[in-house]
Amino acid sequence: MSAISGIEHACWDILGKSLNLPVYKLLGGAVRERVRMYTHLGGGEMNAVYKTFDAGPLIDLPRQVVARGYTAIKVVCVPFSDRLMGLSYVRRLAETIEKLRLAIGDSVDLMIDFYGRTSPAMAIQYINAIADTHPFFCEEPVPPENVAALTEVRRSVRVPIATGERLVTRFQFRKIFEQQSCHVIQPDLCHCGGLLEARKIAAMAEVYYMGVAPHNPLGPIANAVALHFALATPNFLIQEDMLSDVPWRWDVVQHSLKTKDGYWLKSDAPGLGVDVNESEAAKHPFRQEVMLNTEAVAADGAILDF
Repeated sequence: MSAISGIEHACWDILGKSLNLPVYKLLGGAVRERVRMYTHLGGGEMNAVYKTFDAGPLIDLPRQVVARGYTAIKVVCVPFSDRLMGLSYVRRLAETIEKLRLAIGDSVDLMIDFYGRTSPAMAIQYINAIADTHPFFCEEPVPPENVAALTEVRRSVRVPIATGERLVTRFQFRKIFEQQSCHVIQPDLCHCGGLLEARKIAAMAEVYYMGVAPHNPLGPIANAVALHFALATPNFLIQEDMLSDVPWRWDVVQHSLKTKDGYWLKSDAPGLGVDVNESEAAKHPFRQEVMLNTEAVAADGAILDF
C-alpha cells in the first residue's frame, strides 16, 4: 500500500502540472486558507522524539518549538510499559506532564503519543492521571489490531483519543468508525492508499463527527501531499510535521511550501508544488535505519513494546 500511495501521489502531481492547477483544486477546492501544524521535541530529531522521558528536556525542548511559532506540540514520553506497572510509574508520568503544561502554558495544545506501548489497563490509568492537564488528544494508547481494547480505553477516559497511523484503506478503519473507538483518526497519506483513499476515510469519519489529523513523520513530498489534503478536507483538524529531522531535508527538493506562525500557507503552484532535486538527492542514498532500543526492557529482563 505504501508503493501504491506513492504512485498515486505522483499521478495527482502529473495531472495538476498538466492542467497548471494545484492538487487541492483537483480535490474540490480549498475549505480553509491555512493549515495548522504541530511538531515534536527537537523539531523531529529522533532521539528527542523517542528517548526523552525526564522533565528537564521535556520542558526545555517544547519551549524551543513554541518559540518557532508552533501552537501545538506532541511528546512521546509514556514509559515502556508491561501489562501493569504500578502507582510509581503513573505518578511519574503525571508529574512530568504537569510540569510540561506549566512550562508551555494553556495557549499551547499538548498531544501525548502512547505509541501503542501500553495495555488497556495501563493506558486508562495513565490518561486519567493526566486528564487535568487537558491534552489535545492521546494517541494510539494501545496497539491497533484489537479495536475492542481501544474502545475500552476511549469509554473509560475523558481525554480525546486518536489512532490510525498503522491502518491502511477504509476497510481497516471501518471497525474504528462503527464502534466509535476514537475521536480523531490519523491515516498516513503515504501508506493508507493515497490521497483519494484518505479522502474516503475522512468522509467516513465525518459521519461520526471525528476529526482527521494525518500521521506524517516523512519527507518534504509527504508534507506537500498533506498540505493539499488538509486544504480540501472539511473535517481536517491539525497536521503533524517533522521539519528538522535531518539538516539536508529541504536540499533534496525545489518547492513552494511556506510556513508562518505554526501554519502552512496555501500554495497555488501546479501539482503538488514540489520537484525532486535529483543531484542533491543522490548525495543521500538510502540507508536502512537501525532501530536499536536497549531501554525497552522490564525489571525482570522481559522485552517490552517499543
